[in-house]
Amino acid sequence: MPPDPCLELPARTSTLPVAAPPPSLDEAYEACRAASMALMADLSEADATVQSMDDASPAKWHLAHTSWFFEAFVLRPHRPGYRLFDRHYDHLFNSYYDAIGERHPRPHRGLLTRPGLDEVLAYRDHIDLAMLRALREGALNPEALALTLLGLHHEQQHQELLVTDVLHLLSCHPLRPAWHAPGPPVPQPPPAAPTWVGFEGGIHTLGHAGDNFAFDCETPAHAVLLQPYALASRLVSNAQWMDFMADGGYDEPRLWLSEGWARCQAERWRAPLYWRRDDVSGPWRQMGVCGEQPVDPDAAVCHVSYFEADAFARWAGHRLPTEFEWEAAARRTAHDPETALQQLFGTAWQWTASPYTPYPRFRPASGAVGEYNGKFMCGQWVLRGSSWATPAGHTRSSYRNFFYPPSALAVHGPAPGRGPRPMNRHDTPPTRPALPADLAERFTRDVLEGLSGPTKQIACTWLYDAHGSALFEDITELPEYYPTRTEIGILTQTPCLAEVAERVGTAAVVVEPGSGAGRKTVLLLDALAEPVAYVPIDVSAQQLHASADALQTRFPALRCVPVAADFSTLAALPSLDARGVRLGFFPGSTLGNFAPPQATWLLQHLGHLLGPGAMLLVGIDTTQDPAVLQPAYDDARGVTAAFNLNLLARINRELGADFNPALFRHEARFATDPTRIEMHLVSRVRQRVTVGGHGFTFAAGESIHTENSHKYSDDFFKALAYSSGWVPLQRWCDPDQRFSVHLLKR
Repeated sequence: MPPDPCLELPARTSTLPVAAPPPSLDEAYEACRAASMALMADLSEADATVQSMDDASPAKWHLAHTSWFFEAFVLRPHRPGYRLFDRHYDHLFNSYYDAIGERHPRPHRGLLTRPGLDEVLAYRDHIDLAMLRALREGALNPEALALTLLGLHHEQQHQELLVTDVLHLLSCHPLRPAWHAPGPPVPQPPPAAPTWVGFEGGIHTLGHAGDNFAFDCETPAHAVLLQPYALASRLVSNAQWMDFMADGGYDEPRLWLSEGWARCQAERWRAPLYWRRDDVSGPWRQMGVCGEQPVDPDAAVCHVSYFEADAFARWAGHRLPTEFEWEAAARRTAHDPETALQQLFGTAWQWTASPYTPYPRFRPASGAVGEYNGKFMCGQWVLRGSSWATPAGHTRSSYRNFFYPPSALAVHGPAPGRGPRPMNRHDTPPTRPALPADLAERFTRDVLEGLSGPTKQIACTWLYDAHGSALFEDITELPEYYPTRTEIGILTQTPCLAEVAERVGTAAVVVEPGSGAGRKTVLLLDALAEPVAYVPIDVSAQQLHASADALQTRFPALRCVPVAADFSTLAALPSLDARGVRLGFFPGSTLGNFAPPQATWLLQHLGHLLGPGAMLLVGIDTTQDPAVLQPAYDDARGVTAAFNLNLLARINRELGADFNPALFRHEARFATDPTRIEMHLVSRVRQRVTVGGHGFTFAAGESIHTENSHKYSDDFFKALAYSSGWVPLQRWCDPDQRFSVHLLKR
């Protein structure tokens, strides 16, 4: 049977926990609540109070309602003696829980000028004090802890809703002002042309099963029979949507469902929400959190309704996928890096052809909280994936978002042809901490000390949080960034890996400092004979565990032992009780981040970690030409700039700083003796920034030095290796002599 063509697009959100709470629930609570407040940083009280449409809510209301949830479902029922902040708040900030009582009408939330923003923030403080005291005293029973976990995921949903509601509010302003909210879309390299990816039919077990958190509507896991089908390798682009518009897509009733056509005519739909142009022949512009910008033809189309997505799919000669086809494809992609699906997560929610209905044997929770999802299972359609506005850690392949078919308010979009694809490639459980306590302390110390010196600098280690790591993976695919594809060429097109495998023998233990996404690791592990263990070491815990999980699935006999740490300060490797050769894998010219004296010390340190008889496979960038180097670290689409500037957003988020990234610019500087590229964040104006209560003044033009990338000749590197206690065994390079890979022995 030939594959059945279908198409994918974006839509809203669902809810209820099935898992035990994580051990550090108080830390998760603090982080989640702080993330909501970070969204308010650039909003005035007027911004936070106004309601732009019936389906949106004021930012102030989101802050109050998410606090009310903890009060109504955790503190009042489970904390005897808890003191209400204000008895009227049940009426004002209850959303849709009929079992609790009457509610203020949703379309009139913008009329709640009182309580003011300060009073709402005081209410949040009151709730936070009571919740943290209860969590830290161990005063909550298992039911209350499960409700707390649900409340945190509920608040993450409202964080995304707050972003989309404020975006709609600002789009109604005649000046279309910018709002520098965290996490706006990052410029991306031109995507590859869409292709079709086929999937087998058969019986699939879909839905959530396991110990990690999920909303009740994602359960129970159940068997689904699928016919063979195909999905497009990426989401529908703005350019494709323009073709649909130019071909009269909004004027052809045969493409539309009856209700959709009626809406299209009555509301005069002519383009996606937030698109406009000054005259019929002028260029299209699109409103976003950074203000109104020209429509990027290569970007995925967003803010279209189910009706529009369905019409586009018909125009393209295909259909939208069902939610079960989407989930089966997402699960295969998570376990098979060779699957060519892109943009599954992190770009836009994708509309599916599935109505939002209960799974077989679904049972809502008892009591008022049971109204969270079950009561909406009528007349709404399911969206899958996530958008750029979705909080980190709030995505998984079983997640069911839902909206009414006419809605385009959230970040929704379609995909080309038979299906769509998004950006995050890993389905990461939300319960892992972003940074271990020892690294968090070091991060604080490094930032404060680095900004206190006469020359401001911050170690490049801290560029790699979850978002920074994802951006770096995007950098490696840029046309200007030659090191990654050149090194992969050496590993795949020369005898390199076969000769390494022959020298290492069987039962090797592979140790990878700064493991990142592990793309090259797959090549090495495939080449080795029966490796027994893999130890990735990285400071980005989220990416570390996601890549380790993917490798564990690909190599089920391999023992994966991820270590969340800075490899340059790690005292010892975990005990593995393995007798094979320890092979260090240090690709990507990471050694170039260190000046020669530090590089010598680091090679010595890796020798001590790996032990006598160990081997080390190292990638070295040998390029010296500034015409090649400069664009590699300052690409035309600004991805490297976004990667560098993300450090300031991270410091704001994790250290409570008040950097305004818009007041800094990325700069890549070529330097010699030794040859290197330096990355800097340059202050555009004279300004003062506060980090953790410490003030730092920047002169206009003053910079923070964030990274070095040294370029070593082969002879220099060999001398470096000898002086560090390593013996060079073999070397491989590309035809243009831009990059080399070396095997060393201790």
